[in-house]
Amino acid sequence: MITAGIIGTGWWGKELLKSARGSSAIRFVHAMSRHAAAGAPVAAEYGLRFSTSLEAMLADKEVQAVVIATPHRSHRALIEAVAARRLPVFCEKPLTLTREDAVAAVAACQAAGVPLAVGHNRRFLPSLLLMQRILAEGRLGTLLHIEGHSSNENSSRNFAPWRADPEESPAGGMTGTGVHVIDAFTALVGPAKRVSTLHVMRKPPPGPLDSLSVLLEFACGISGTLAMVRATPLVWRLHLFGERGSVEAVSETEVVLRESGRVPERLTAPKADTLRAELEAFAAAAEGRAPYPLPLDHAVANVAAFEAIVQSLAQGGAPVEVAAWSGIG
Repeated sequence: MITAGIIGTGWWGKELLKSARGSSAIRFVHAMSRHAAAGAPVAAEYGLRFSTSLEAMLADKEVQAVVIATPHRSHRALIEAVAARRLPVFCEKPLTLTREDAVAAVAACQAAGVPLAVGHNRRFLPSLLLMQRILAEGRLGTLLHIEGHSSNENSSRNFAPWRADPEESPAGGMTGTGVHVIDAFTALVGPAKRVSTLHVMRKPPPGPLDSLSVLLEFACGISGTLAMVRATPLVWRLHLFGERGSVEAVSETEVVLRESGRVPERLTAPKADTLRAELEAFAAAAEGRAPYPLPLDHAVANVAAFEAIVQSLAQGGAPVEVAAWSGIG
């Protein structure tokens, strides 16, 4: 078991703390927030020591690894500071808002010789794992196209001012939901090569009513579409098409496999706690037992695609090339 500190005690930080309760792989011992009035009660609720400075938390000898759950623009500096102490780092998604910062964060951890894990918890979804298995079995034939949709009501139910700041959370619902789909795309078919966009806003935040659509071309040669709505009941859908078949994730645990000449087959996997799964995978990486199942080249590719989407929106939806990265994953 590793003992960890957590930076950030807001809504999502509390979700991570809750998910780790009872885990035999990771235990939180220290929480840090610059807002004592909000952070100290959270630390007390979970029986953690509390600090208002990063230096104080990193000086805690029991902190063997650090989890970052703070606003996006703070991620690079925090990762670099934790890596400088040679402590393993888990950072919530998006890793950073720019490819340059993502590469710098990765470089800091590689130079320190510590693992960097990114909190794309939906990579641990049973339905995505089923899709990866079917793809590996070659049942779809030559791949042609991928579609994804992720929408929920979190932007209204869990509103915080920084989440509506266009500098902190650009591109509509991308930082909240869309980056999960980008990561699923990367996991299934590899990095995006080019993107173009359409953003339709009916009402600005708080309580935004908007939709974002993205067209993608992937380095592997296939096309893709991504859509998200920031104010509608939860939807999670992925659909991968090949010349001989397609597989569609219709929920977090179910996929439908359609093959030429065969009756569609519905496959179901047991429900999983994806937050606990990612934290326990981080613990395994921190202890050197197994690599974290999101390679660093995937992490950078996700940020590069996100940044290209932001740039496309700034250019009225025009196509934008996604910068590649040839670093070590």
